[in-house]
Amino acid sequence: MPKEKIALKKHSVRANLQVVELTRAGSSLDLEIYADNEKIGTMIIGRGSLVWFGGKRQLRKRIPWSRFAEMMDELAYG
Repeated sequence: MPKEKIALKKHSVRANLQVVELTRAGSSLDLEIYADNEKIGTMIIGRGSLVWFGGKRQLRKRIPWSRFAEMMDELAYG
């Protein structure tokens, strides 16, 4: 009987909730994303948009929710 492969965890996410109520301005959910224990980026999810900081970069990219929806539709459905 063949041995089962053990799935190694490649990605992990650490979350930090700034304010319990996301409907308030200034509230956000910060997600730090790691691959093989190396930080590949930070995503800050807020009321009006999300913000992406890649890896060790200092500059951020703000993406409004409507643009994010377009990007995901294009990625998922071509």
